[in-house]
Amino acid sequence: MSFKQIFRKIIQILLPLALGIILLWYLYRNQDLSDIIHVVKKGVRYDIILFSLIFGLAANTVRGLRWSMLIDSLGKRVNRKNVIYAVWGNYAINMALPRIGEIWRCGVTSKYEKVPFAQLLGTLFVDRIMDTLVVALLTLCLCVFNISFFRDFFSENPPAMISTLYALASSVWTYAGLAVLLLTFWLVFVKLKHLAIVKKIIEMFRNIWEGIKSIWKIKQKTRFFIQTLLIWGGYFLYFYITFFAFDFTKDLGVRIALIAFAMSSIGVAIPVQGGIGVWHFMVISTLVAFGTDVSDAGAFAMVVFAIQTVWVILTGLFGIVALSVANKNENMETENT
Repeated sequence: MSFKQIFRKIIQILLPLALGIILLWYLYRNQDLSDIIHVVKKGVRYDIILFSLIFGLAANTVRGLRWSMLIDSLGKRVNRKNVIYAVWGNYAINMALPRIGEIWRCGVTSKYEKVPFAQLLGTLFVDRIMDTLVVALLTLCLCVFNISFFRDFFSENPPAMISTLYALASSVWTYAGLAVLLLTFWLVFVKLKHLAIVKKIIEMFRNIWEGIKSIWKIKQKTRFFIQTLLIWGGYFLYFYITFFAFDFTKDLGVRIALIAFAMSSIGVAIPVQGGIGVWHFMVISTLVAFGTDVSDAGAFAMVVFAIQTVWVILTGLFGIVALSVANKNENMETENT
């Protein structure tokens, strides 16, 4: 590996991590750390938080089952355990390299299940689109019944994405770039489609599209819908049960927990390791908006995020090792026969 490649990988890891740490510093810089430490030492029911971890693992397991259903719809029957272990490992790898875990998941599944990587990538798009739709619908429903909270939150904390999109939409360079991009696509895929490399690219896009079309080929659409509900129901319980581990959140109720959950889900979408910093900001801001002391909210976010992150890493590493061991044993059995 060249120095340039090593440097690029280091930047991919450190840059988002640094942004998350800077945001953490910003959130906690004016808080009384002695109050947070007091909550961490004496004000937390860690047994309740540990119990909540079961639901996070269950949700990721169901995600593996749902993904295997998408792959099966391509006409490729896959080993359910392999797919589940790949999903677990996906989240551990994302803790080091944001969004790279998804690529790894497709790569390792392609290796062990002999399914084209591009088709798996297409099914992954469907998987992520479903997540986006669920979070969007949940946030929309919550906005309808809690309009004042969301109006105040986004007026005080305007998303950088919105201002960026506005700047792009009002820039002439955006439209010039789109024109150049369209012209390039036309030249490559129309005028140069006879070239071998272009044929390979076209074939890759066809495979990706085949993966995306898997959603229409699923025979058991009801099961797919139920599994989607189970995934997000599991994630919500993974988050909500932790409220009962703290005296200052246990009486907040399901409504506030749902709002905090929706906000935290939006935060996790930002490509930073585990949503570090962004997740804290969303959760702390929501809890404070509903009357929780800022130090208490900071303690809640710190403890819950730390424990859940360790859990994701441990289960992910187990998945990676189990995937390798299970397939090594299977290969040995095949050779012996």
